[in-house]
Amino acid sequence: MIWTSLYYWGFCLFGQQTPFLNPQLQVPNSVPKPTVRPNVVFILTDDQDLRMDSLDFMPNLQKHLVEQGTFYRRHYCTVALCCPSRVSLWTGKTAHNTNVTDVNPPYGGYPKFVSQGLNDNFLPIWLQEAGYSTYYTGKLFNAHTVDNYHSPHVNGFNGSDFLLDPFTYQYLNSTYQRNREPPVHHEGEHTLEVLAKKAYGFLDDAVEADNPFFLTVAPVAPHSNVKFDVAQGPIDDLIAEFSPPIPLERHAHLFQDAKVPRTANFNPAGPSGVNWIKTLARQSQENVDYNDHFYRNRLRALQGVDELIEGIVERLQKHDVLDNTYIVYSTDNGYHIGQHRLQPGKECGFEEDINIPLVIRGPGVPKNVTTGIVTTHTDLAPTFLRLIGAPTRADFDGKNIPTSEGELANASVKRHEHVNVEYWGFALGEGKDWDRARIHHNNTYKALRVISETYNLYYSVWCNNEHELYDLQTDPSQLQNLFAERHSQTLLGFPVSKVTARLDALLFVLKSCKGRTCVEPWHALHPDRNVENLRHALSSRFDRFYELQQKKIEYNRCEDGYIVDAEGPQFEKDGLVYRYNSRWSDWV
Repeated sequence: MIWTSLYYWGFCLFGQQTPFLNPQLQVPNSVPKPTVRPNVVFILTDDQDLRMDSLDFMPNLQKHLVEQGTFYRRHYCTVALCCPSRVSLWTGKTAHNTNVTDVNPPYGGYPKFVSQGLNDNFLPIWLQEAGYSTYYTGKLFNAHTVDNYHSPHVNGFNGSDFLLDPFTYQYLNSTYQRNREPPVHHEGEHTLEVLAKKAYGFLDDAVEADNPFFLTVAPVAPHSNVKFDVAQGPIDDLIAEFSPPIPLERHAHLFQDAKVPRTANFNPAGPSGVNWIKTLARQSQENVDYNDHFYRNRLRALQGVDELIEGIVERLQKHDVLDNTYIVYSTDNGYHIGQHRLQPGKECGFEEDINIPLVIRGPGVPKNVTTGIVTTHTDLAPTFLRLIGAPTRADFDGKNIPTSEGELANASVKRHEHVNVEYWGFALGEGKDWDRARIHHNNTYKALRVISETYNLYYSVWCNNEHELYDLQTDPSQLQNLFAERHSQTLLGFPVSKVTARLDALLFVLKSCKGRTCVEPWHALHPDRNVENLRHALSSRFDRFYELQQKKIEYNRCEDGYIVDAEGPQFEKDGLVYRYNSRWSDWV
């Protein structure tokens, strides 16, 4: 829309085990402008949890990144599935705007990424245009295979060495494909050791080239070990063997007593959630024991990643470029094991699946600091461009992540408080005795996280039009669905139905937002800009607008991908007639 694009800024410049986190937040200074343009090393793991404490078991990450940088404890993916999440990360756009919403065609995977024109329009290309040398090794996207890697080759990298399907998740049988050379099979070699050699080699090449560089290292750990017999096509045609990740042999004995944290939502006595989740049976003791084993192997597999962090830092020091290099650590999506009776997996909107690690160290980044500002994967592309002093883009759905003391202090007061979460299609359990019975359909939903110092809420609408509302201040395990009691309970001092009406309107905007509207959805609802957050919107003067006039979210049907006519009313298409404007006597 014209008013949105005019308002959006054109571009901006620069702008063993250790204790886990130090929750201090310090004050003001801007990001220094180094005389030599900074380098970036981005480490992106696969399926790493935050809520099951995996970072606590990574001493090198603690020593070199957490203690030397800033930990963003409220960082979220916006879609809890590998390929869609990675595409959003590399494009700065939500999945409903990339239209890459699955791991395989027709709705996702590398072929869908290419068909949407994104191979010519994503972060590595923009980095090269800004004068950076770009390198990548490890997993890029799903359905990037030994058959299609050259149809076309991935654009935007000076040097690349990609993991390829169907061998991506086979820890002892991986296939990598370097630059434009044929794939090379590594049977019997551990994928993390193969990856480490490639990462160190690219790092040496990058420094020797005497050009600012951006290196991505994307290990498959701690994803499940998966052997595919049939990996392409509809999910119901999948033939695969799932097993726990395989650690390096030197780590196989570690953490003998570790268990999945026994939070209130771990294998609860009663059902929770809605849709297919509320039908899950409680897990047997045998199942729980196996899942604890699965969890331990995830921690063990991450030790290879932890050693990789140490190796990268040592090489940056050896080349005398560490002080001028940002190191960013994250993952594509989170993970659950046993919470809400779920088998190991992701694809849900619960906190275990969407709240994920993000740590940044580098020039001007405060050390040993934890911040509670809200950030998402759609913020990473604009952040990377800002860190290197390159222009941002008007069509980003995200916003720069603050990285200096002053920016963090300002953001703790002024930054937006919402996360837009979305998902289409299936969910599957990856643990013991995997078969097609572990595939759950109609796992399509839109969801919203709203977090401030005084409230902490999750709201979702599923494609069967069931709703969920959780108050994570009082119910951090997300077990009590307040939506079911919305006419008799209070929340934040108001009837639950009043709060829900605001949340539904906010999600109505976000579920089809574009560009600046994704960052400032309240302004789309209130063009006077007199509402900046949920607390403002709860004013009684807006009751009629939200509770009687505003369109409600409603799906027309469940689909496995983003098909607009299945998703009910869309703000970008239908929503402007519902905007509240206090200058006029009614709604325009």
